[in-house]
Amino acid sequence: MKSKKTKAPAGAPKIDTGIAEKDRARIAEGLSRLLADTYTVYLKTHNFHWNVKGPMFNTLHLMFMDQYNELWLSTDLIAERIRSLGFPAPGTYAAFGKLASIPETPGVPTADEMIRLLVEGNEAVVRTARKVFPLVDKVNDEPSADLLTQRMQVHEKNAWMLRSLLEA
Repeated sequence: MKSKKTKAPAGAPKIDTGIAEKDRARIAEGLSRLLADTYTVYLKTHNFHWNVKGPMFNTLHLMFMDQYNELWLSTDLIAERIRSLGFPAPGTYAAFGKLASIPETPGVPTADEMIRLLVEGNEAVVRTARKVFPLVDKVNDEPSADLLTQRMQVHEKNAWMLRSLLEA
């Protein structure tokens, strides 16, 4: 019996997951801001890991390493969610610079200042994630809601742990 040959589709099929393209675009834009903020905190945390000094060196060096490793892995999850929604993920310093709400830190701050800056950075990531939630809820985008919830939980915990180092 002869097998029937079928033509390969001319292009990729349209995304039809129950979320309108305009809503997916707005979610992807919000997640792109989250990715930029996450990458900025990752880079800052890694920089501080390399450059921390003082009596809390070992504690901070190890804490920063744990945090930047987690952050690095999370950037992939966020970027892959953006791609799942059908949009390109930003991936350049220029793009991150335009999208991020967290400023770069020039020079090498003191250990206490590093901690303060990372508290601020982690809290900024939470605020960015929170801004995307109303749309995600409105269109029943549970995968994005789950990702946002996980990211907020991690960053709130990081901010708490860092903040506790500054309490007398």
